[in-house]
Amino acid sequence: MAEIDYPAKLSIDYPDRKLNRLTSFFRIFMAIPILIILGLLIGTLTNWGDGGWNAQYGAIGIVFIPTVLMFLFRKKYPRWWFDWNLAFTRFNTRVSAYLLLLRDEYPSTDEEQSVHIDITYPNAQELSRGLPIVKWIMAIPHYIVLVCLGVAVWVVTIIAWFAILFTGRYPRGMFGFVVDVYRWSIRVLAYAFILVTDKYPPFSLSA
Repeated sequence: MAEIDYPAKLSIDYPDRKLNRLTSFFRIFMAIPILIILGLLIGTLTNWGDGGWNAQYGAIGIVFIPTVLMFLFRKKYPRWWFDWNLAFTRFNTRVSAYLLLLRDEYPSTDEEQSVHIDITYPNAQELSRGLPIVKWIMAIPHYIVLVCLGVAVWVVTIIAWFAILFTGRYPRGMFGFVVDVYRWSIRVLAYAFILVTDKYPPFSLSA
């Protein structure tokens, strides 16, 4: 099958070895510290009392709205904004891969490890000025499909959890399915929120 040419690519190395049964069994608890860090990067909201103080800290993991405005008024995409979006996406995906049992090494905040994401930095002058305003709406059909596939991913993850506990291995076919779904979601993310391309994401699980 021919490789899909899209400016967002994902691959995760299959762990062709025995996985750690103990950390797999307690995976949800093992992931709590790194999930807290991820949550702080995405943003928190704190309120105290009725009529008392409230504090807000906002940081939507992906720099989205400022990028939309920059496209609209200046038709530019600051490189450091893109670098942040790419780095955050890689970190988030490493955490997800760990949580979904695809890998058993603890997610690094900065090293690539075995999760490989490549998103092409765009030439802003070649992209539509106004399309970023509506891309997230145009991607709604993808959200619907991905929600359905996401349910399947969690079912597969539960089955894989039992398989790892009994055999120490993640079934390769199930592994490929989960990676394919996540690759699809990365393409949609690159189109609708990281805004690196005007090319509509394919409805495909192919690499």
